[in-house]
Amino acid sequence: MVREFPSLDDLRAGGKRVLSRVLSRLETDWGTPELAVFLDHAAVSASAHVLGLTGPPGVGKSTLIDALIRAFRQRGERVCVLAIDPSSRFTGGALLGDRTRFQTDPDDMDVFVRSMAARDRLGGLSDHAMAAIAVLRAVCDRVIVESVGIGQSESDLAQAADTVVLCIQPGSGDSLQFMKAGVMELPDVVAVTKSDMGPVARRAAADVAGALSLFRGRDDGWKVPVCELSAKDGHNIDALLENLQRHADFLLEDDRLSTQRLSQQDHWFQDMVRVAYGQVGLSLVLSSEGPFAGRLKPDNRRPFTTFHEASNLLSSRLG
Repeated sequence: MVREFPSLDDLRAGGKRVLSRVLSRLETDWGTPELAVFLDHAAVSASAHVLGLTGPPGVGKSTLIDALIRAFRQRGERVCVLAIDPSSRFTGGALLGDRTRFQTDPDDMDVFVRSMAARDRLGGLSDHAMAAIAVLRAVCDRVIVESVGIGQSESDLAQAADTVVLCIQPGSGDSLQFMKAGVMELPDVVAVTKSDMGPVARRAAADVAGALSLFRGRDDGWKVPVCELSAKDGHNIDALLENLQRHADFLLEDDRLSTQRLSQQDHWFQDMVRVAYGQVGLSLVLSSEGPFAGRLKPDNRRPFTTFHEASNLLSSRLG
């Protein structure tokens, strides 16, 4: 029997322990009607601004998040951080799920940090992570989602956050890679970290600004700003905060925020169905008692003679 979920008011007042238990139940109670009703209510009760940070490992996202947490807490805001980490292929758990990366005060009841594994998404956001974001933005003032930038995460993050910050490290050659990969269409703000590196940081900012000038894909009228900052010494954090607020205000104009979130919910639904049916197909193929039993090769290395044969058999089975 599934226990009743707390109300959002009780969740807001319940502290870290209650919130942590509810997030754990997103996985244990997944697929139950009770959880579905709870998530529906949370999804339409969003009150927080969701900030997504992405970028390659080592770019300084954790240090930047520390600086943002301090800034938001100085304003009296309740801050929740969701760190999406790569998954262990053996346990499914978060490989980098070490909350000591963030220098937060454990006694501060208005700062909550949670690590979640990407599960079957290479650097992307799982269904459980999307559900966690929906819950956190209903009970907090600020939600920060940190994702390791290894391909899928950037596009997934754009479907979960209100404002996406792309972090670039000076001297890494990232700006050229982003220009080739077309990632410039995703961020709302670009942060060039480690500005204390001087000319190298200025060169990176100029390269990124050039890449942005070549991109003509956005049609919402927002011009993506580029901030040079150093989270370690606090340099230019205020400029980043100002640009984040500018984008938040921009989203409130002409009901852009509501339109964006409705589009995100549609994306969540389609992606959840796509993944679920893909898992059903995989289970049918791998099952020793299913419709494809006996199709495995003796060495168990490839289930069918050709991919074409596998596709035809799946199509006939799944309609």
